[in-house]
Amino acid sequence: MKVKVDRDVCIGSGGCAKSCPEVFRMEDGKATVYVPEVPSALEDKCKSVAQGCPSGAIKIEE
Repeated sequence: MKVKVDRDVCIGSGGCAKSCPEVFRMEDGKATVYVPEVPSALEDKCKSVAQGCPSGAIKIEE
């Protein structure tokens, strides 16, 4: 599974980086993904983070 952040849509709330720091980091006030493939143990966590993103900037690619 891959996850992407649309930095043009991201509002920088930081919830993703707080909830799943293994995958997301904040960079210049916006979220970024720093792993090419989400480890299977973190897939459910990433899906939950994507659903909770207030701006809808996080997209999951299965």
